[in-house]
Amino acid sequence: MYLEKINCPNDIKYLSIDQLNILAQEIREALFNRLSKIGGHLGSNLGIVELTIALHYVFSFPNDKIVFDVSHQCYTHKILTGRKDGFLFEEHFKDVSGYTNYEESIYDLFKVGHTSTSISLASGLVKARDILNHHENVIAIIGDGSLSGGEALEGLNFVGSEIKSNFIIVVNDNEQSIAENHGGLYQNLKNLRNNSSQNNIFKAFNLDYIYLEEGNNLEKLISLFKKMKDINHPIVVHIHTQKGKGYHLAELNKEKWHYTKPFNQETGELINDVKLTYPSITANYLINKVKQDPKIVVVTAGVPLAIGLDQEKRNLLGQNYIDVGIAEEHAIALISGLAKNGCKPIFGTNATFLQRTYDQISQDLCLNNSPATIVIGNTSLISLNDVTHLGIFSISAFKNIPNLVLLAPTDKNEYLAMLDYSLNQNKHPTLILMPANKIIENTHNNIDFLSYEITQKGEKVCIIAEGNFYYLGLEATKLIEKELHFKPTLINPRILTHLDEKTLSSLKENHQLIITIEDGVIDGGFGEDIANYFSLTNMKVKTFGLHKKFIDRFNCNDILFQEGITSSQIKEFVKKEIQ
Repeated sequence: MYLEKINCPNDIKYLSIDQLNILAQEIREALFNRLSKIGGHLGSNLGIVELTIALHYVFSFPNDKIVFDVSHQCYTHKILTGRKDGFLFEEHFKDVSGYTNYEESIYDLFKVGHTSTSISLASGLVKARDILNHHENVIAIIGDGSLSGGEALEGLNFVGSEIKSNFIIVVNDNEQSIAENHGGLYQNLKNLRNNSSQNNIFKAFNLDYIYLEEGNNLEKLISLFKKMKDINHPIVVHIHTQKGKGYHLAELNKEKWHYTKPFNQETGELINDVKLTYPSITANYLINKVKQDPKIVVVTAGVPLAIGLDQEKRNLLGQNYIDVGIAEEHAIALISGLAKNGCKPIFGTNATFLQRTYDQISQDLCLNNSPATIVIGNTSLISLNDVTHLGIFSISAFKNIPNLVLLAPTDKNEYLAMLDYSLNQNKHPTLILMPANKIIENTHNNIDFLSYEITQKGEKVCIIAEGNFYYLGLEATKLIEKELHFKPTLINPRILTHLDEKTLSSLKENHQLIITIEDGVIDGGFGEDIANYFSLTNMKVKTFGLHKKFIDRFNCNDILFQEGITSSQIKEFVKKEIQ
């Protein structure tokens, strides 16, 4: 076994091509070992094994610099740079993240988890190198799917005019984003692959260009990179690879195997698969709504599974479905235009990707008060836990944009009712936080989402708990009633951008303490608004939530305890405050 002897990139430089090919297979086996047990990005990593080996064989990292776009395809890179135990031994799986991380290794320069960033990041390395009179190679790797992102095109535009020195941009073209590619540039890539294009998008940016069809051929990759090493100008190295290479199921269904939960390698069946999820509920809802109302248009940005839209369901939507590719900013402006011209658009994505659209939401959507709907998943502490994909900043990020109505449902029925409300109104844009907790079907006493729902009337203490953390508030009220022998009031606020002053004012009569619980950071959150409302009164207000910091690969329960927002800790706080 060659892999067990590889502790740093220099260890592969003495291997023959045949030995490197064996190493490539061993790396794929290591990938299966890890991903079949804990999940992760499978297809992209299987496809880039040979490319990564060739880069480490030819170049001298970390003196030479490499930046992976998105970086979810960096697993082979990690294996070759001293982190193979994180793929070979289950007890070390948690030692490495699924993305590059400068805290893990000197071979990683950035923490990266979003698309279309590598060219811009690497161009900064290039400029710094030239200013400081250094001489290393700088390499940016970007997938074809990421090329549709505006930052990637901005980066290419900059490099084509402002950089006159060594810069190698590797386009890993596997003919696939997460789902299928969307955008005019992909026809150009296809033509370049077929050697039939007289128009080269990269040359249009004033960049040198070379193409390699056999992007999984180690010998040809090594030969190519030897020619590129120490080049004195920017060049795009366009390489055609096979996503999912080495696993026939992933080769046949690239979308399904882009990312996977734990699975049986022989059958491909997911382990402990959950069929009914909030994304699948969303998809089924949208399909039915489009049948009833052809004005409804569903928009995604390269991640249709964020709202449960697999290929079959996308086909059912027909012309009422638009995927803009990895171009979230465009998606927001698009839905504003759709709404202004009579359609009822709904854009679905993950919270971490909506961060990229703050300007468009403010200027293109809300300033124009276009009645479009945005649904975002993974907004919760109990969702994705990698530092690059946190959704815990969503409330504070978007809550203060004028005209926007931000809704936080607590369960399935409330979520679907909020979708109905948003699609049926024409007064304002709406942002809905998709629930992340287990699927619960409760009934609610009214559907006026611009006011709070009092789910339990009590005295002394009022707990206002939003969205996914409503049930944490419910647990706390039960514990207080049981152990402190009084019945607190419990409120589901539902709307986080506006205060229900009528309800809040009514609490002054027989309450001493208001507790807010939010599934996100406290700074700039809805709890601060409530505290401000009572600031000139005798009412005490305590906000429970997360402190403003990046957290990585965490256990949700551990964070809740550290932040003091378990039901027992809330009860103990009440015990101290209420005499």
